[in-house]
Amino acid sequence: MTLAEITPARISEYKSIRRIEGAKPATLSRELEVLRHALNLAVREWEWLDRSPFERVRIERVNNKIERWLTLEEEEKLLNASLPWLREIIIFALNTGMRQDEILSLKWSEIDLPRRAATLLFTKNKEKRTVPLNQTVMALLSAKGRVRSISGYVFTSQAETKIDARNLLRAFYAARTKAKLEDVRFHDLRHTFATRLVQSGVDLYVVKELLGHKTITMTMRYAHHYPESLRHGVEVLEYIWTQNGHTGFKKRI
Repeated sequence: MTLAEITPARISEYKSIRRIEGAKPATLSRELEVLRHALNLAVREWEWLDRSPFERVRIERVNNKIERWLTLEEEEKLLNASLPWLREIIIFALNTGMRQDEILSLKWSEIDLPRRAATLLFTKNKEKRTVPLNQTVMALLSAKGRVRSISGYVFTSQAETKIDARNLLRAFYAARTKAKLEDVRFHDLRHTFATRLVQSGVDLYVVKELLGHKTITMTMRYAHHYPESLRHGVEVLEYIWTQNGHTGFKKRI
């Protein structure tokens, strides 16, 4: 089609056809976002159109916030079903909250064992981030550090090269099938890290910094996991009354 032929009606027709073909809502949304971006360029930068037909087309919002975290029992099942090299990566992910590529790209030069920290130079947000390492991770790294790969990567393939993400996921899917945890994704290890911190009462701002979120909005999705943190807010009111010589609600009615 030429640009002039792409009308709101044509876009709506395309949406209907893709639904009939069985396209998932998230897939259709991504396709429409690409088309909208292209048409916006045609209007704003190239001046091929006066206005975008998307001004009159709605793209349905897709709720892709999948919340899944591992219980301690599920973690044990997954670890028992994993190959030794994969088990190390899973333990590392559960105790650092690092993203998949951050783990696979991690080099020994980025780890400061005396300070018990890893400095990530290349992250999803393009910003340097320091990740503290707990005792579990330190023990794992100390064991691995005795025989370091010449490639410099912390986690390597048998050829001592960076592990390919597809090979990691292939092994992970096999382990989760064996453990009968079919709905668990590798990214859920990061969710598990965050959820356990929040459930233990760790401040959301601390969790935000550990996860490397750019805004607190991303981290707020975990807030409901710790309702007891809200209780402190209302109990402050009782504290105010007692500090001023009052004994509480019963004495005031």
